[in-house]
Order: sequence, then C-alpha cells, then structure tokens
Amino acid sequence: MKQVVFRLLFLFELISFFAGSASAQTHPHIFSFNKTQFLLDGQPFQIISGEMHPARIPKIYWRNRIQMAKAMGCNTIAAYVFWNYQESKPGVFDFKTENRDIAEFIRICQQEGMWVIMRPGPYVCAEWDFGGIPPYLLQIPDIKIRCTDPRYMAAVERYMVKLAAITKPLLCTNGGPILMMQVENEYGSFGNDKIYLETLRKIWIRNGINVPFYTADGANAAMLDAGNIDGAAIGLDSGSSEADFEEAKKRNPNVPSFSSETYPGWLTHWGEKWARPDTADLLKEVKFLLDTKRSFNLYVIHGGTNFGFTAGANSFSATQFQPDVTSYDYDAPINEQGRPTPKYFALRKLIVQYVKYKIPAVPKSVETVSIPEIKMHAFTSVWSNLPKPVLSPQPKPMEALGQSSGYILYKTKLIGHKSGRLTITEPHDYATVFLNGKYVGKVERDGGKWSIELPKSDVENPVLEIFVEGMGHINFAQFMIDRKGITERVTLNGMTLMNWDIYKLPFDTQYIQTLKPAATDTMHKEVFFKGSFNLTNIADTYIDLSNYKKGVIWVNGHNLGRYWDIGPQKRLYCPASWLKKGENNVVIFDMQQTEAASVSGEKTSE
Repeated sequence: MKQVVFRLLFLFELISFFAGSASAQTHPHIFSFNKTQFLLDGQPFQIISGEMHPARIPKIYWRNRIQMAKAMGCNTIAAYVFWNYQESKPGVFDFKTENRDIAEFIRICQQEGMWVIMRPGPYVCAEWDFGGIPPYLLQIPDIKIRCTDPRYMAAVERYMVKLAAITKPLLCTNGGPILMMQVENEYGSFGNDKIYLETLRKIWIRNGINVPFYTADGANAAMLDAGNIDGAAIGLDSGSSEADFEEAKKRNPNVPSFSSETYPGWLTHWGEKWARPDTADLLKEVKFLLDTKRSFNLYVIHGGTNFGFTAGANSFSATQFQPDVTSYDYDAPINEQGRPTPKYFALRKLIVQYVKYKIPAVPKSVETVSIPEIKMHAFTSVWSNLPKPVLSPQPKPMEALGQSSGYILYKTKLIGHKSGRLTITEPHDYATVFLNGKYVGKVERDGGKWSIELPKSDVENPVLEIFVEGMGHINFAQFMIDRKGITERVTLNGMTLMNWDIYKLPFDTQYIQTLKPAATDTMHKEVFFKGSFNLTNIADTYIDLSNYKKGVIWVNGHNLGRYWDIGPQKRLYCPASWLKKGENNVVIFDMQQTEAASVSGEKTSE
C-alpha cells in the first residue's frame, strides 16, 4: 500500500511540475496572448526565462547548463542564434558541427522540460562579433545593414529560410518547445525602418513560423515607437518599474509587455574592472516582476565564453573603440565554468517562493583540474610563415580580401619621405609598426591618436611593415560598419604611401597546424611559443597567461580566445572536451613578447 501511495504522490508531483513549467510531451500547444498576459493553451502563463547562447557553451555542457537554469526556478530558455556562426561564407551553412547544432540544443531544452524563446536575429548585438551579422557582407563597399538594402536582405532571407526549416518542427504548434520568436533586436536603438521589420516577420511567416512574435527595446518612447511593430508583444530591456510598463502600454495597449532582458550582471571591456552589479538591486527588480506576475528573461543566466575571435566591441563615437574580453562570465548567476554563484542561490530562494511547480535540486558542478607549470619555448614567428602577398596600390581592409578576423600585415618601401610622422587612417584595431625589421611602436584605434614617429635610418629605401590585429567588429549602435586592418590610407609627413604587399593572416586552424619552425627574430616580435603537458584526469581548467602580454592561445588546436595584460582577464577557460588523456599541446602567439615564459592550468578564473 505504501508503495502505491508513493507512486501516486510521485506521479502527482510529476504532473504538477510539467503543468507549471513545461511539458516534456511532444503534442502541439497553442501559445498566444491577450492585452495583458501570455497564454499557454488558453491559460495564463508567466515566462520565467534564463538566457544562454549555445555558441558560447561547449556542446557537452548544454544539458548541464539547462538543468542549472531549471534548478534556479526558470521554466524557459531564451537563446540567441548567431547568424555569422552558422554561415561564415555566403551560402555555406553549418548547423551540425561542434556547438552549432541549434536543433539539438532546442531538443535538449524540451527533454529537460523547458520552453524556448528564439532570438534569431538577423542582428542580435550580444557583445558578439558584428552583432551576429556575417562580415562577408563588408566586402560590398557601400553596404547598408539592418534596413531594406536589397543586397543585405538577399543574404538575410537566405539565412532565415534555412533557419526556419530547422526550427519549424520545433515550434510548440508542432509539438516542440519554441513559444515565441523575436523580430530583430533593440532596433529602436539603431533605426526606424518599419518596412524592414515587417519584411522580416513576413519572411518568417512565409516559411512556416506560426508562433507569436515580439520585439525588444529600451523602455523609452522613441525606441519603442521605432522598434516595435503592431501585433508583436513588447519586450522591455529592461522592464524594472511600473513606469517602464506604462511606456509599453502607450506604444500599444493591445499587446502584453514583459522584461525581455533583466540584467543580473553586465559586460566587461579590456582595460576595465570586472563588471559586478549589486545583487540587492537585482533581487528588488525580480521581486517586483514576480509580485506583479510579469514575465521576464534574465539576460544572461549563464554567459559562457567568446572562444576564438567571436568577441565583439562597442563604440559610441568615431574615435572610440571598446573591445570585449574573451570571457562572457557577465557576473551571471551561473558562472563561466557553469558553477552556481551566491547570486544564483539568492534568485533561487526568491523564485521558489512564487512558483507553484517544484524546483529540482541543483545539479552537481562540473569538475576542474589544476595543471602544474607548462614550460613553453619560442617556436617560430609570423615573419617565417607569411603566405603569398596580395599586391595593392593602397592598403585594403581584411574583408575586401575575403578575411573576416585575425591579423593582417602591410608592407611597403619608403620612397621620398623616409622618416617623420607616420599616420594610419584608420587602424582597426591595434597596430605594431616596424622599420627595417625593427620594432618602432604601437598605434591603437581607441582615442584617435593614429600617428607615430619613424626614426631616420641609413637604408636607401627603408622597409615599412604594419602588423594589424582586428579585435572584434563593433556590435552595437551607429558605427557597426567596421572593417578591419587599415581602412583607408597611410601617410608619412602628409605623403600618401603607395604600392603595398598585403599578407592575409586569419590564424585559422589550417594556418596554425601548418606553422613551420624557425629561429625567432627578436627585433620583429610576433612570436609563436609552443609547449605540452600530460593529463591523467580530464576536467575543465583555466590557462593562466599572466606571464604573457597580448595575443591568442590554442590548446590542442582549439582557439581559447584573446588575452591582454591590461586585464582584467588573465586566465582563459579551457573546457574538458578540448583536453585529452596523455599529451596535450599548447601554442601561444604574442604580439609583444619574445622570451618564453611558463603558463599553468588553474581551477578558477581568478
């Protein structure tokens, strides 16, 4: 009898949980809304969402991170899809390899009893390179983005048609977990082309997307007027007061509004202190949303990592440039490595007081490992591994040559003026200058000080080399047309320098795997270092790069991202899935350092 009672109680709890949060079953559902609230199968439904981005999380941890969000009290996962991560070249899509399998991520959400809000772009911001827009579009000299420019829209529609085919079976109307689709993102902070926004919605509908749509904008009258379209629910970034929701009501009283981005943390740029907002203010805001039964999405519940060259940048003036750090920890409730923080437990404690469904136990944290000193040695240099150059009368940016990220080298002989004031217009984003192979200095984009003094030399026709790092395309506001390398010209004492050899250096997997060993040139800098370590136990670790200055690190061929000694980030996250038992290889490229130094693996980010 006790066994029967226990089973009945267990069944009741299971039914209650799925009724309150999300159904693991695959039968169709109708998600809709009236003037004031969202409805699931005709009943009021409060979205309590945690946002995470599959592209920033190793695929082996997708389920763990979703389970973590559920254990904090969420019933929904919001997810950006980064267009440029899925289509790196025109018409070449990848929705299967590594962490690009969006459909699998959505299926795991459903298996874990979670609903999904899709945020597919085409523009997303997200502190991601170019806000998710493919840099290949920048090959078009006069391209206009986020509007009805037919060249932009042709690429947009190609992407949307492909993504619609993948997501259509996963809509709640077809038995999947996707409740709602966002149209663009924070458009009112950029433009006012309602025809563009309506065109996006029509493309989705034409391709079988039959769930409700929403827009997301700041709680500001002008932004909401420009960014929202009739019939779409109103997302507020963020909705933290009655006044914010009143603004939404003024824009359209016939649709509900919700806090589409409630911020537990914030982003960090290189050279800043880590952003760590006050938890008390967050709890006050979430309590307001729970008290008033408003739906909300925590941006982000888990940030993850800007692996490789995926980090974006901000700019709010013609000479400002603020690149984002590699970590996207964001001071989120679930930290970069997937562990719950005090903020996580505070939110969990608050949410559990309001929801009717049972919140599961917090999953066990993923293991970490320390790695003792890893000795490195200088292996080769960029100068010993240059590809065939492209000849050009004047410098061209990366994108004009079909390159989207990494580095680029410009080389010319000085005729006429051979010393004096060298001006680079414009250096995007960090340039090192060499004269006859000797390092002269650096020129940074931020601040607009783009000149440097070239010393006199006794060489008849001195050789000038400018090595440029692209540090992520701007992802927000009005300066997003952001080509990398040298974007216009180079002058010496006002004379335009002509006839350049340009070397494309994307530092992709193929380039790194084919590096040729060679003696390093201490004058030139730009050195590659190599080392190895052995593991008997595979687990996550953070590679400590405190002994290096500025560059990129690869572990077993995987690009962990950028590091820079100006901080605040000194350690880069390396997931267990990129490590192996036995020997593991490390390659470090440093723009400024010529002497080898050791690195280590640490259990924490600081």
